[in-house]
Amino acid sequence: MKDRRKKKNLWIGAVCCLCLLLPSCGNQDEVWIEQSQEEMADQPADGLETTGTEAGVEDEDPRKPQTSQLYVQVSGAVHNPGVYELPQGSRVFEAVAMAGGLTDAADGRLLNQAQPLSDGQMIYVYAQGEVQEEMAAQDTREEDGRVNLNTASLEQLMGLPGIGQAKAEGILAYRKTHGAFGKIEDVMEIEGIKEGVFSKIKDRIKVD
Repeated sequence: MKDRRKKKNLWIGAVCCLCLLLPSCGNQDEVWIEQSQEEMADQPADGLETTGTEAGVEDEDPRKPQTSQLYVQVSGAVHNPGVYELPQGSRVFEAVAMAGGLTDAADGRLLNQAQPLSDGQMIYVYAQGEVQEEMAAQDTREEDGRVNLNTASLEQLMGLPGIGQAKAEGILAYRKTHGAFGKIEDVMEIEGIKEGVFSKIKDRIKVD
């Protein structure tokens, strides 16, 4: 009888100890699982590469214009004046070459052919003696405001009322053929310049 009671007490004690241990083990398992999940969340996924600023590479601004060409205008004493497209970093001599090169009348001393080009630039090639003519005409205008028929450039003659390019070129041709104008009335010897046109310009021209 005593042995049966003793066995029963041992059995009850063992069951109680087991009940106490089971909840504790369950809590430790839950804590270990939660920690493992947090550590996995902090690790990057296998096989994925970092991009953008994490890889030290900055994305290019898509709004920034990406152009490798520029456009320049070449005029004056070249064979083919016009607007030309060239690569970035080109220089004046390359634009002149695309315009057919300098004419025989060009004054190359006044042109820096090694100068780098910029987009929208205008290159004007002066003819020989053209700068001196412009300076002389400018001095004349500063004195009394009238245009000297014997020193004025093509552009200055075209600034007179009723004088277009053809008439202005006629005045320049007259100077080369006949020499200087002796009086302002001699301008009417130019084709297209008669009394009507002369009356518009007689107070704005002079000869020396």
